Amino acid sequence: MSRRERPVSPRADGTPHAALRAWAELLRLPALFTVPGDTLAGAAAVATRPNTRTLLAVGSSLCLYEAGMALNDWADREEDTVDRPHRPLPSGRIAPTAALTAAGVLTTAGLALAARAGGPAIAVAVPLAATVWAYDLALKHTAGGPVAMGTARGLDLLLGAAATSGRTREALPSAALLATHTLAVTAVSRQETRGGSSLAPLAALGTTGLLTRLLTPRGTGPHSAAATLPVALAAAYAATVARPYFHAALNPSPPLTQRAVGAGIRALIPLQAALAARSGAPATALLTAALAPAARSFARKVSVT
Repeated sequence: MSRRERPVSPRADGTPHAALRAWAELLRLPALFTVPGDTLAGAAAVATRPNTRTLLAVGSSLCLYEAGMALNDWADREEDTVDRPHRPLPSGRIAPTAALTAAGVLTTAGLALAARAGGPAIAVAVPLAATVWAYDLALKHTAGGPVAMGTARGLDLLLGAAATSGRTREALPSAALLATHTLAVTAVSRQETRGGSSLAPLAALGTTGLLTRLLTPRGTGPHSAAATLPVALAAAYAATVARPYFHAALNPSPPLTQRAVGAGIRALIPLQAALAARSGAPATALLTAALAPAARSFARKVSVT
């Protein structure tokens, strides 16, 4: 259990504050700050200024992401009774049917927003929603789990590209980098409740090094204006996860593994910002990076893992 995840009383006290707290934990609200950057990086990758369709895609992404969070706990409710009895469902603070209903409503809302953004957007949102549900209900505990999660993040970036411009091809390289990071984090998360091997965090550490290199612009001097922001954001990305991954590799215990997973989730923001900067959209990159302090602040109150 991480230091942020403190056990709560087995039953809610019935107050509105307690109910809101339970839903914030179920939906892992601090992780929401890692979602808009997918869409913004997608828009940057197709060299198109964000527009109203981009905002609709952000809303769609947020809804589909939270649908996955609610569905995740519903699918894991029996396992969490043993490994995480303090979570909202096993502790009785939220009914399983309420979590499943929320997942369905949020999925419907996400698809509706994508449809408003246009045909190209809904064409990406449908497989994205299907991937989210397939991961939570069938693939999570299989070898295909990390691949499915990485695919979902990659599709989320493509949703931003499709909604903003109607195109996705130019965004495929950025989607691949984002998906690779997500795959590595998900592989580490598979052993966060009981600990395990050092292999996953070591592989994630190596992946971070590779992605940092790929995020660094080529053909420009290290001190050129075009390179400064992407290099700084790539360095921020690496700095966010390198030490937690290294510690988890040295001692793959549940607490250190959970910290590594939390760092991997928070690192999505500088990664998204670096992708936007690499695509030549410095304003979008800075806007995305500005979400990081809020994510850290909220994560002190509600765990993202």
